[in-house]
Amino acid sequence: MTLLIVESNPHLAAVWQRHVERYGRSVIVAHDQKTAVGALRDGGISIVISNVELENGSAFAVADYASYRCPDVRILFVTSASFFSDGSIFNHVANACACVPASSRPDDIAAMVEHYAART
Repeated sequence: MTLLIVESNPHLAAVWQRHVERYGRSVIVAHDQKTAVGALRDGGISIVISNVELENGSAFAVADYASYRCPDVRILFVTSASFFSDGSIFNHVANACACVPASSRPDDIAAMVEHYAART
């Protein structure tokens, strides 16, 4: 199963990628909505890590596309905003499985990916 990382910051995406690859998972990185949707369209994605605050495009549009075209794909959101700290993201995104702070340790995020990927 392949993970899709949707993150505008290439350095942060690379950090997450290295940690997830340690579990033996294949990773595709997209830095914007268009590339992320293209990766989902190509298929084979089992889980997505997406920063809520994308610079080019919308993380919610990526999640909506995944929900419609790939309903088994789960979205693990990462955010530096406190806006969704009340859990309301689960009311807006049907395939959301988690929403964690951007300050979360990369190895914790990788462990969460493995946990949710095992459920798909």
